[in-house]
Amino acid sequence: MFHNVLARVIVLLGAATLLCGGAAFGSTQSQSAGGNTRFQVSFPSSLNNEPITGRVFVTLYMKDDVEPRVAAYQSARVRVGRIPFFAVDIDRLKAGEWATLDANAVGYPLWSMRELPAGDYYAQAVLNVYTQYHRADGHTIWAHQDHWEGQRWAYSPGNLVSTPIKVHLDPAKGFSVRLTFDHRLLPIVEPEDTTYVKHVKIQSDTLTRWWGAAQQLGAIVVLPKGYEEHPDTYYPVVYQQNHFSLEAPFGFTEDPNPPAATMTPVRLAKINPRSNVEGPHAFNGGGVKESGYEFYKSWVSDAMPGMIVVSFLHPTPFFDDSYAVNSANNGPYGDAIMNELIPYVESHFRIIKKPYARVLTGGSTGGWESLALQLYHPDFFGGTWTFFPDPVDFRRYQLIDIYADENAFIVPNAAAGAPERMMQMSPEGQPVGSMRSISQMELASGTHGRSAAQIDIWNAAYGPTDADGYPRRVFDLKTGAIDSEVALYMRDHGYDLRYYLEQNWSRIGPQLVGKLHILVGDYDDFFLSPAVYFLQDFLDSTDAPAYGGEFRYGRPMKAHGWQPMTTANLLREMAAHIAKNAPPGEPTAKWRGDPARTGLKGNALFNPCGPAQGCAWGEATGDASR
Repeated sequence: MFHNVLARVIVLLGAATLLCGGAAFGSTQSQSAGGNTRFQVSFPSSLNNEPITGRVFVTLYMKDDVEPRVAAYQSARVRVGRIPFFAVDIDRLKAGEWATLDANAVGYPLWSMRELPAGDYYAQAVLNVYTQYHRADGHTIWAHQDHWEGQRWAYSPGNLVSTPIKVHLDPAKGFSVRLTFDHRLLPIVEPEDTTYVKHVKIQSDTLTRWWGAAQQLGAIVVLPKGYEEHPDTYYPVVYQQNHFSLEAPFGFTEDPNPPAATMTPVRLAKINPRSNVEGPHAFNGGGVKESGYEFYKSWVSDAMPGMIVVSFLHPTPFFDDSYAVNSANNGPYGDAIMNELIPYVESHFRIIKKPYARVLTGGSTGGWESLALQLYHPDFFGGTWTFFPDPVDFRRYQLIDIYADENAFIVPNAAAGAPERMMQMSPEGQPVGSMRSISQMELASGTHGRSAAQIDIWNAAYGPTDADGYPRRVFDLKTGAIDSEVALYMRDHGYDLRYYLEQNWSRIGPQLVGKLHILVGDYDDFFLSPAVYFLQDFLDSTDAPAYGGEFRYGRPMKAHGWQPMTTANLLREMAAHIAKNAPPGEPTAKWRGDPARTGLKGNALFNPCGPAQGCAWGEATGDASR
């Protein structure tokens, strides 16, 4: 879902997006009188000869420390909504023609540019270029083709951008400002392979056929210490699910002082230490997770078992991530991952190709994916450690019951004057963003489900296709009205994971015993814990067979991103589970390492993270005789 959104944005661009004072900005342009309130944008034929279809953004920022597009994008995506932008769709705009954004252009956090406070701004335009797809389902649509940036309109290679200019805007007097696109954003510089980190990118035949245009899948692989020195050793694998990121899994890095641009977001304002909403570590959530460099030091120590960690890259034309499932709008991403990406990875690295040796993990969006992959393929994967997952029971779609509620914005039976439904809170419970305001941000970011944001991707991943070929929404982003037909479609097609389990327990339950480990903070920023409680209610009721897994809740005030153990200890716990469940005769000693150092005594389940290590959930026990 929203885990580490702000930090991931900067990973892709680094210091190239930062400007040195105002020197890189264009000259000042004054407003014109006469009552108009508009921006006009165009591009020259020297920049592009062919007509362009896409979405034009005008971004406005009152400082010159970063480009307005960066400030507006980050402000919107972390939902603080302080940097305004406005946008309109364009259809086959030709070079030299002017696209107009007037008071009817949808904006965020302001609906209309008439609401702009008078003052001086730096203005910059971005054209998010769309591609026409002739899909295998018979629909023809326009959407943005990802260029390995993770569907971020402010950064996508090939998007047209204008040089920022300083303008004085006063809607009461009217203004008319012209901006000209004068350059394209450059291709992403992809990381190079190292001794431990390898990068995979393949063209998916399955997805290319479905979309009618080339689509790529990727993976980032972290190899264990001694991988090259022991060519006969095969290793268990951890498949980590996450948003699109070119960083190595779990932030793994050999650099003790990574460049700031890859670790921290651009700060649009100083952090107020008394703020209840913003903090210096967005979605940290609490716990004892270590830095990427500290993880690296553990990884190469003798106290780690040998494992391979793999993160998946599977952006779609609707989002930075497909949710790892087949869907009516994204196409057969589940098939492509299972039948193309995983076989490719397992054939190019020495991975034990057996269910007991494949485990899953992920948080937020990756949490939902890790659980869905385990449930949909119960005898292919050997267990999941699912952290703070996106809604796993749609009776709590965050705080919405999409089956019983009539409106996503308004709390049923609330007293007159009661606040509308929240979409995000602070770890103290302070409101951060309402469902209505976030819906407005998505409307401003893209029509027809093309915002590449959270609500729209749930519609694209879980919902049906509308008559126009675009995703049909479960609720209207302007009014909040819920479409019960879409809600039932989502449920009946297996995306409500609690419902899917209930309907299929007799069939898949025997393959899931002992494999489900689900962790969430009780004060998750996005109200994700209530759905987890509902899921636990069902699983606790199972007896044919009993599910044999566990739920762990972070308390008090543990938020989105909570992890009660270091990443190294998480992997040791997974390794212990794998060793315990290995069939007789499997050569686990080759990758387990020295039992005296790793704690993996024989095949016993040894949990290295108990109260003595600062974990609140206690120490598991196992049969030490195995």
